[in-house]
Order: sequence, then C-alpha cells, then structure tokens
Amino acid sequence: MPSPPGGFEVPLWRALTVFRLASLAYVCVLAIRDSDRYAHPYAVGTLLLVMIIWTGVTAIGYARPAWRRWPLLLADLGVVLAVVLATPWVVGRAALATGVPTMGVAWMAGPVLAWAVSGGRRRGTIAALLVAGADLTTRERIGQSSFTGVILMLLAGVVVGHMARLAASAEERLQRAVELEAATRERERLARGIHDSVLQVLALVQRRGADLPGEAGELARLAGEQEVALRALIAGASPTAAVHPDGPEAAAVDLRTLLGRYASPAVALSAPATPVPLPRRVAGELAAATGAALDNVGRHAGGRAWVLIEDEGATVTVSIRDEGPGIPDGRLAEAAAQGRLGVTQSIRGRVAELGGTVRIVSAPEAGTEIELTVPRTRR
Repeated sequence: MPSPPGGFEVPLWRALTVFRLASLAYVCVLAIRDSDRYAHPYAVGTLLLVMIIWTGVTAIGYARPAWRRWPLLLADLGVVLAVVLATPWVVGRAALATGVPTMGVAWMAGPVLAWAVSGGRRRGTIAALLVAGADLTTRERIGQSSFTGVILMLLAGVVVGHMARLAASAEERLQRAVELEAATRERERLARGIHDSVLQVLALVQRRGADLPGEAGELARLAGEQEVALRALIAGASPTAAVHPDGPEAAAVDLRTLLGRYASPAVALSAPATPVPLPRRVAGELAAATGAALDNVGRHAGGRAWVLIEDEGATVTVSIRDEGPGIPDGRLAEAAAQGRLGVTQSIRGRVAELGGTVRIVSAPEAGTEIELTVPRTRR
C-alpha cells in the first residue's frame, strides 16, 4: 500500500511539537526563577501567556498537512520575532546586562525548525538568519556567546532541513518501488491469463495453418508473428527503468526489451544474457533506427533478418543483417537526392545525433549488414 503523502515527515513534525513544549517549559522555569529581576513582571506574564497559546496553535496547525503552508509559517515566524523584539522592554536592558536570559531562549528556534522541515536547508537557513538577527538587535553587547547561539541556530536549520529533504526523497523512492511492484504483479496476472487463452490460440492457428496454401497460410504466418510479438510484450511490459535522480531522460532502460518487440518468425534477435542498460533517450533512438532498418529489409529485401546486440562496455552495437539482393553502388546517394531519406535521416541521422556511427556493408546478391554503434554516454 502506498505511503500517505508526507508520511516520512510526520515524525519530524511531531518532534517539533515536543521540542516547542519542552522549550516552553524551560522558559517558564526561567521566568519563575528571575521574576524579581524583570523590569515589567506583569508584561512578562502576558508574554508567557502569548507563548503558551501560540505553542498550542502551532501544535494543532502543524499536525494537519493542509495547514503546513505559508500563512502559518509566516505567522509563526512573526509571533516569535515579536516575542524576541519585546524582550528589551519587558525584561529590561539592565537585567539583560546582568545575564538574565531573553524571553525567547530555545523557544525561538521553533519557526526555524518548522521552516526547515517544510522547505529544506535553504528555507531553514533563511528563518535562522531572521531570528538570529532579531535576537542580536536586543543585545547591547555582542560577545562570543551571542555568536555561538547564532551558529547553533543556523546548524539546526541546515541539519533538520537536510533530514527533511532526505525523508522526502526516501518517500518518493518508496512510492516508485511500490508502484513498480504493483505493475509487476499486474503484468504477471495478465500474462497468466493471456498465456492460457490468447497465446495458445495463436500458437494453434500457426501450427495448424502453416502448411495450408493461400490466405489460410498467410493468416497462420501472421498469427505466428503476433504470438512472438505478444510474448515479447508480456516479458517486457513492466517498467524496466532504473530510477535515477537526474530525471527520466537519464534513467537506464534495457535495450533488449525495446528491441524485443521486433522479434518475429521473420526477425531473429540475439542478445546478451544480461541486461544492456542505456539512457532512456539513447535506447529509444537506437531502437527507432533499428526499426527503420528492419522496415527497409521488409520493403526491399524480404525474407528473414537477423538482429544482434553487442555490449562492448563503452559502446553498444546493434547489427541488422539480411539475405536480400543487396544495395547497388550509389543507390543510397541517389535515394537521398530524390528526397527518400529513410537511411539518411531515420538511421544515420538518429545515430549521429547520439554521437555514434553507422556502417553499411552490402554487395549485389550478397545481402546487407547495417551496424549501428553508439556510446553508452553522450560525448
């Protein structure tokens, strides 16, 4: 079952609530201890009441995913900044000079952590700088201890933001894994049903009608081709992309799966026993060029064709060979001049765009071999 949106971040939001409650309790203890040293004790009590109420509001608000948006985040930051900036008046600068803590103390780190959980390192750093800047303005003398608090708040924003992004990334990867597993199970279920019905019927038609003359034999041949194509489709129907953080074009796909769709009684495919991974765009263009070459075989050569995949490490080569009449000398140049650009654009153009090469070996009545070689990574 897919995890709910933001499921991995829920513990972080709960931990933030626990932190705010604990830091509020710490502020209350300090307020009781230093009550006789404040310039305006009643104002301190009022400020404490505001902090208690706002802690409850944020605990309820951040517990609901729909409320973890800019209105609450900005309000949270604004309330904390107001509490911090009110410190010199309610506590008194004389008391602050003698070492009495500010009203915010650890409680003022709440919005920093909330911004970090909601938006990552960058947003947490921004909130930390704003709160730390407001705290520094309340001090008449800025010493090493003041900067230590600033550094700790910045570190909290960066570290918690990084953890939040890691949690979001892990959740996305888990979601993709669950979807892939579900798709694989559905493919297996469909494959069992198709194997028990459609494939068996196609195989029966192909066997019974293979030796019949006329249209019956042609139907049998087509049934055989469709059986092979359907088997290849079932074998490679599930997503075979290896998920990569750089995006869909950088994902790796197995070239064998893409070329497997061309396999038929008239086209024999030979491939390595292990996957041949290529970037999605490279594999797609190479498969399209192979398809164009096989189309030419069907139109001009007829008969059977052989496709060979060779994984050479840094490069991948696909060879398409037929036993047709071959290509006369100058025929490709003549076709290009007449505007027939199948080989020029569909094959050479695609491979050249990938930084690869095309080699065509042909002779009259000796068949044709087209060799497509592409680098595994773009040059």
